[in-house]
Amino acid sequence: MAISVRLDEDFVDDVKVYAEVSSRSVPKQIEHWAKIGRIAEDNPDLPYSFILEALLAKSEVENGRVKKYVRRTERKQG
Repeated sequence: MAISVRLDEDFVDDVKVYAEVSSRSVPKQIEHWAKIGRIAEDNPDLPYSFILEALLAKSEVENGRVKKYVRRTERKQG
């Protein structure tokens, strides 16, 4: 469901800059920041870089960009 939201003009100007650098539309950049913010609020101990890497890993799995891990050496018993 799409809704209209009024946003501060200075905020939107900042969004435009970040959106351009990230090759996103303004709405997609706001969605991205909202997603990061939500995760950060739910997990206050996680640094931004970890959150970003986790989202990247999730996307890689969803897009079939990972391979199943296969151990190359046998574990020693004893």
